[in-house]
Amino acid sequence: MAAALMAAMFATFILQVVIRYTARLPWVAENMPFLQPANFGWTLEFCLAIWVWLIFWGNSFVVRVEDHVTFDVLYVSVSPRVRRIFTVITGLAVAIALLLSVAPTWDRLAILRLKKTATLGELFGDWIRMRDIYVIYIVFLVAVAGRYLWQVWNALRESLAGSDETGHSGGPA
Repeated sequence: MAAALMAAMFATFILQVVIRYTARLPWVAENMPFLQPANFGWTLEFCLAIWVWLIFWGNSFVVRVEDHVTFDVLYVSVSPRVRRIFTVITGLAVAIALLLSVAPTWDRLAILRLKKTATLGELFGDWIRMRDIYVIYIVFLVAVAGRYLWQVWNALRESLAGSDETGHSGGPA
């Protein structure tokens, strides 16, 4: 999906470049009136819409936790047990915050169902609304919250698997 979005954005960008430079050639304007720049105003908005989808789709499903830039000086300096506690606390905080923002975001998107895009109607018809462009943000909120809850689950599972019957870690004390 991310690759398809990138390909569509790149193809549209190339189309923009071709139209921009062929519009200056008089023989193109005379022989191919459909290549008039006025017919391609939609390309900018299309690229921006794809960019929004690419960013939120990619960060929801493609970018791994290890790929993020982190400031983990404190995290790496503590024991694995404390790291798991950090993971549980921060994971729950982030997941809860993201999930709590779904309802207000949906309310805002409900308003955007009335607003048409400026130029995409020329290409796709009158059914495209701004809500359709930004609905990927809801997917992002839920997917990233799910990823953090999965991290919390793994941290809790590791914590339970790493302790013996007395409740102490199997590592050195």
